[in-house]
Amino acid sequence: MTNVEPHIEPRAPVLALDLGEKTVGVAVSDDLSITIKRLDSLKRSNWKDLLRNVATLIQSFDAKTLVIGLPLSLDGVSRSAAEQVEKLAVNFARSLRVPVYLQDERLTSEEARESLQQEGYDAADIDRLIDSEAAAIILRDFLNNPNQVLLVAPESKINDT
Repeated sequence: MTNVEPHIEPRAPVLALDLGEKTVGVAVSDDLSITIKRLDSLKRSNWKDLLRNVATLIQSFDAKTLVIGLPLSLDGVSRSAAEQVEKLAVNFARSLRVPVYLQDERLTSEEARESLQQEGYDAADIDRLIDSEAAAIILRDFLNNPNQVLLVAPESKINDT
């Protein structure tokens, strides 16, 4: 698990990421953290492109905080996917000039699929939107539960396995 710093109140706008293997879902809050906008997903390729794309989004929306979904298992245990996200979160914390937080993302993809179905989207649209809808849910949960988030320390030690 990454080291975390003492709680610091997140500042808005907040950019949220749902890091998938092929795509990255993205959502952003407004300046007052009242509304959340689902953005187009990013194609995931390499670290440099991902960092550049996220840095561009942070600049475009003047985001003051980055939150990344942490894929814990249903029993709350950190497995390999969560460990990979933690490593990326530390890399973001080292590379960007905004605080980086981790937010539990358990069941957000299922909630996103259900939400999009209820909104009347067809299967093709759901496949296109699901990652960013999950990012919007991660962001909602982050904003609604500020005492249950982890602030990533840039100097965290990363265990390379």
